[in-house]
Amino acid sequence: MKIKDGFILRKVAGNYIVIGVGQEAVDFNGMITINETGAFLWEVLSKGATKEEMLSALLAEYDVDEETAKKDITEFLIKLNDGKLLIVNE
Repeated sequence: MKIKDGFILRKVAGNYIVIGVGQEAVDFNGMITINETGAFLWEVLSKGATKEEMLSALLAEYDVDEETAKKDITEFLIKLNDGKLLIVNE
């Protein structure tokens, strides 16, 4: 999986936001606000990662149990997929 080209993550006034750039700014026409954990996962995904790699990175970075981490990753991926910001390798 990977973040679709044309989207960037920025920290503005202490908040993390995702916005479209270039043609995506026209097509997407909005922004998504994510928390610190979401920003961390965004960075992992921007390089391309499997769900298992995301889980390993999250468990290494944060003091969280595996069940909670899996739930958070799933919710984050659903949010990205619903917003058409995610490329899933077939």
